[in-house]
Amino acid sequence: MTISLDGRRFAAVTDVVAGEVGTETVFTYHERAGEVWAEYAGGSIRRGHLVGTREGDRLDFRYVQLNAEGQTSSGHCVTEVGVAADGRLELRESWTWESRSGSGASVVREIR
Repeated sequence: MTISLDGRRFAAVTDVVAGEVGTETVFTYHERAGEVWAEYAGGSIRRGHLVGTREGDRLDFRYVQLNAEGQTSSGHCVTEVGVAADGRLELRESWTWESRSGSGASVVREIR
């Protein structure tokens, strides 16, 4: 059974090395008919958006964001949806910048 992400909020478990997302960044996800999108902001991110698709527990999306210094950046992310030990949803992300060099992995967990 696939658990919907629609209306769920997430935050990074730790600050992301080589990225700009941190524990103060909050993502609000939406989902409909295999499409996923989210808005995010907080910490060093003024505003961010992602859009993509979902097939089972796999998300594939592009993101674009504006940081606190007024710089824009974008990239690609592949994410696995899972459940943390405490029962909250967890998104395990592998991402790559497309607007600059760098890549990494991160985990965001549902905020209750």
